[in-house]
Amino acid sequence: MKLKHFSLFAVYLSAFLIFSSFNHNPGDRNEVILRELFQEMNSAHLQPMEANDAFSIKFFDHYIKSLDGNKRFFTQKDIDELKKYRTQLDDQINSGSYEFFEKSLEIVNNRVKQVGTFYKEFLDKPFDFTTDETMLLDGKKAVYASDDNELKENWRKSLKYQVMVRLSESMDEQEKAVKKNDSILNLKSIDAEKNKTSQESKSLVKKDSLVKILTFAEMEADARKKVLKSQDSWYKRLAQVEKSDRVGAYLNAMAETYDPHSNYFPPKEKEAFDISMTGRLEGIGATLQERDGYIRVQNIVPGSASWKQGQLKVGDIILKVAQGADEPVDIVDMNLDNAVKLIRGKKGTEVRLSVKKVDGSIVVIPIIRDVVMIEETFAKSAILKDNKKNVGYIKLPGFYADFNRNGGRNCATDVKNEIAKLKKENVDGIILDLRDNGGGSLEDAVNMAGLFIEKGPIVQVKSRFGLPQMLEDRDPTVFYSGPLVVMVNSLSASASEILAAAMQDYKRGIIMGSASTYGKGTVQRMMNLDDYVASENDNLKPLGSIKVTIQKFYRINGGATQLKGVIPDIIFPDKYAYIDMGEKEQDYAMPWNEISPAKYTQWDKNDPNIEKIKKASRSRIERNPVFKLIDEEGLKLKKQMDDSKYSLNLQNFRAEQKKLKMDAQKFEEIEKAIPGFDASLGMADAPTNVGDTLSELKTKQFLKTLKKDAYLFEAFHVISETQKK
Repeated sequence: MKLKHFSLFAVYLSAFLIFSSFNHNPGDRNEVILRELFQEMNSAHLQPMEANDAFSIKFFDHYIKSLDGNKRFFTQKDIDELKKYRTQLDDQINSGSYEFFEKSLEIVNNRVKQVGTFYKEFLDKPFDFTTDETMLLDGKKAVYASDDNELKENWRKSLKYQVMVRLSESMDEQEKAVKKNDSILNLKSIDAEKNKTSQESKSLVKKDSLVKILTFAEMEADARKKVLKSQDSWYKRLAQVEKSDRVGAYLNAMAETYDPHSNYFPPKEKEAFDISMTGRLEGIGATLQERDGYIRVQNIVPGSASWKQGQLKVGDIILKVAQGADEPVDIVDMNLDNAVKLIRGKKGTEVRLSVKKVDGSIVVIPIIRDVVMIEETFAKSAILKDNKKNVGYIKLPGFYADFNRNGGRNCATDVKNEIAKLKKENVDGIILDLRDNGGGSLEDAVNMAGLFIEKGPIVQVKSRFGLPQMLEDRDPTVFYSGPLVVMVNSLSASASEILAAAMQDYKRGIIMGSASTYGKGTVQRMMNLDDYVASENDNLKPLGSIKVTIQKFYRINGGATQLKGVIPDIIFPDKYAYIDMGEKEQDYAMPWNEISPAKYTQWDKNDPNIEKIKKASRSRIERNPVFKLIDEEGLKLKKQMDDSKYSLNLQNFRAEQKKLKMDAQKFEEIEKAIPGFDASLGMADAPTNVGDTLSELKTKQFLKTLKKDAYLFEAFHVISETQKK
């Protein structure tokens, strides 16, 4: 979300690559940056920190986690050796010392050299996949290896797991090929395949290409070869890490100790940031975040290649990246910038992502890179129908605004235009869909809220200093006064939360959605450190920049949207309801608090039966078999995430993966069209260019999605039961 020079997008810098040698002591320049960063963070941050032992402990813990979040390199002995610095980092900041930084790199570099011998040794001979071993993949639950022997054993299991995953994929491919060509060749049992020699390998003709059928031994050897190649490539990249990357990540860990949206940008990263706030979205249109050694999907951009392809979801972990049919590159523990470089590419080229889904299954997602289709990000409307009612529907993917051009397009005006179209259709009410809407323009959120109420406050913004600033709708005109439902989910954030909260506080509409919205209620500002250093240090510039949290949003009822988000009036079952999602999952997220409420008058034209309508909706949700299925899926996800151990027995692993796929098929019932529920474009949006295949396809897909949306169907029911105003 943007407020002129402020940015509310959460931008995550590269994770700290730790693995190649670092033999130079930081010079005066880095000492200046360290002290200046701490000073300016405390001068500007909404919640400054005192340089004391408590701050030092937080900084130490966060930095160690960024170094080795998956506990793959440090032993407990290493951690114990570093702990002597745990309460000294505040003193080192004041003196400009990097003693702890250098010591941590010395230890981890030694460990990396040691681990570099492990993978070559283990990948040189076949693994035994018949033993009943397990491996813990959740770094949060893992503990550091007690000694060198346990560290080596952990790496053996890790490499075995990587080989097993590739081996299982090869077996799946061959089984599919044979199944489609039964008359030519039948794949024999795995036990029989183990005993074959390479000379007994056969080939299978499939259309115009040859699919080679390998023995088990050949597939296992091929899997080890691919993992070895991936590991070699990984170590080669580690050797190319620059000194500035390491120092930058250390400083960034300090900035993130204040809150997850405060960051340090080394000069070259700030330059990339300045190119575009969506610089990380090129290619597939997904915002990525490094956490604990994994590259996770944080956001999918509406209209992007990922959004159109549909399989990549928020929360997915990207394990490998392949350029089309080329060999995939392992990106676990890879620097985020390097991972992004692999994923980016020219429009029209294919990237294949090996992804671990939230349910633990591993799938390969092919995406054709493209530029974001801008029209897909704009507000659009439709008419929802059954045999009795017509309800207006508006989808708003984001709170967009063109600040660079006078008269540029903005979402508040677009939503107003869509409402005007729907009013001409004489709809019985309007559903405003803010699901998956990550925010954007604050000004437009305020103006949009004003379309539905008489004049009054919309949101309060408060910094460390002075009284809260009130942002108001000053126009007494109510553009739309009819029944209103606002739909949200756990990914509705920032501006979405402000609008939903305002409608809820005014009792202007019914909020329907997940147990709560995302909970990001803070404002950030960019600051160039060059502007704050003394002139005698001019020769050290550029020093980089910081993004610092300076304000917090508050509802007009006084409560913050930070952390808690907005709790809907009617809560839907959600597949993510039982797992941690949103701002509360972030390290050092700023707390919820409240201030004095604003003076405002609630909407006085509500349906007198509104509580009865809410109760009826909750009753329908409880009886609806689709919602029961969604709740069941949520419980299944919770169980799978709680049990983060994976079998290293190939037969058991494949059985687990097969069960996950079968369970996924069970939940396909959720995606079926709803009988008697229809969606169409309004008269104003009726197609004019007959033969525009692309436009027709987009419209067809848009309407098809609406017709099978159980959440939307329930919102339609709520509107239908509300008196028409």
